[in-house]
Amino acid sequence: MTPPAGRVAVVTGASAGIGKATARALAALGWRVIGIGRDPQRTAAAEAELRGAAAAGGSVEFIRADFDRMGEVVRAARDIAALAQHVDVLINNAGGVRDRLYLTPDGIEATFAANHLAPFLLTRELMPLLRRAARRNPPGSVRVLAVSSLAHSRCHGIDWSDLQLRNDYTTSAAYAQAKLANLLFTRELARRAAADGIVAHAMHPGIVDSNFAAHGDANMRAYFRGKQQLARPEDAARTLVWLATAPEPGQSTGGYYYDCAPAESSAVARDDSLAARLWQESEALLARLGYGADAGRNDVRSVNRP
Repeated sequence: MTPPAGRVAVVTGASAGIGKATARALAALGWRVIGIGRDPQRTAAAEAELRGAAAAGGSVEFIRADFDRMGEVVRAARDIAALAQHVDVLINNAGGVRDRLYLTPDGIEATFAANHLAPFLLTRELMPLLRRAARRNPPGSVRVLAVSSLAHSRCHGIDWSDLQLRNDYTTSAAYAQAKLANLLFTRELARRAAADGIVAHAMHPGIVDSNFAAHGDANMRAYFRGKQQLARPEDAARTLVWLATAPEPGQSTGGYYYDCAPAESSAVARDDSLAARLWQESEALLARLGYGADAGRNDVRSVNRP
């Protein structure tokens, strides 16, 4: 595994479930972990607990942010830049489902916002810190990881005229499309970041025993209750830690993994034209919300310079 000395990992959704287990494992390996959580009490409790698990040289700090709100995503990136000079690994784990159509305060469908648009924006805002880490490390050492799902295979295409499924919404369709978006984003990010020596991968965590389905509809909650065996968060975290630290994932980019091994994504998830189009549509949507790529107030380089 990569020596952890001085290495920084950002883990979203780190106050519970897979994210918390991943943050704990990295801290126990001596990494500096910056976790992001939404609920104030749960975030504070996780920070106190995980600090006790950190090995010598490791540390744990938490930032609170609600990824339903793009302004809070930008603020979280600024807070990270105030804490760290570089980011070696970004793990976009936060997400979730809803039981019906909700619009965020930005007017975005909530499943799309939390699962795709927020990690897209956070990654974009942290690129200066990721590039800085890449300049001081061998190619492939700096990585952006996405937690997707096998559910992506249930989405067979994207209706660009109704990207947020407002006209034909179901919980399962919204979640499947969001998880497809994770894979398409990873694919395009891998292409765009290759010249910087930054690797991007996605993974399928399995069906995990967590509070994930708590806000889903009755069918989703029943599906989870009906499973005889659910994976532990630590089982999924093992793959994320391997993707973050092992040498093998640094030798390729744009992959999809399950249980520390390559997995096969759907044909739609491997469509380069869809990946490029989703990137463009995401940038355009953020620009309409006032978070365009050229907005100076959103650039962490203005907060934290070498």
